[in-house]
Amino acid sequence: MSVRTPDPNSGWLSDNELAEVRQRLPLLYVEAVPVRVDGLGQVVEVGVLLRVGSSGTIARTLVSGRVMYGETLRDALFRHLEKDLGPMAFPQLPASPIPFQVAEYFPLPGVSAFYDERQHAVALAYVVPVTGTCDPRQDALELTWMTPEEAASPTVSEEMEGGRGALLRAALASVGKLV
Repeated sequence: MSVRTPDPNSGWLSDNELAEVRQRLPLLYVEAVPVRVDGLGQVVEVGVLLRVGSSGTIARTLVSGRVMYGETLRDALFRHLEKDLGPMAFPQLPASPIPFQVAEYFPLPGVSAFYDERQHAVALAYVVPVTGTCDPRQDALELTWMTPEEAASPTVSEEMEGGRGALLRAALASVGKLV
């Protein structure tokens, strides 16, 4: 049996360290709206995850996760897409790391359209085409593919946590699909 020294630059925080950091600093996240496109690059379907929310209720959400220390935005985006959609999703990452929106989540409702009771977080949001088979993993219960019109509906927005319905509508607007 060999004894391993922990990697001092792993980029991960323990649960206690994360809780402490969340009380003192805004954290950087990436969020992704997975889409399917036709041959002309027009969005024809939007993927929305269903998962158990932080309050124990089932809610719709987007692919989302923290950027680790030393990790590029592109690597973080790919890691979270693979984690939530499975290794065969084959995401087509954007050529530019410029997001369609920067969403700022606050632990107090009403400060912005975005709310996260755990922390102050800044999320860079991207629309990412996927070409493969999506098999939700981790804490996602399922991935629902919807038309852009269905995804933009008030019903879907109401089912989304933390204001992500507004973020989804902004994603659709950024690709010319919000009427």
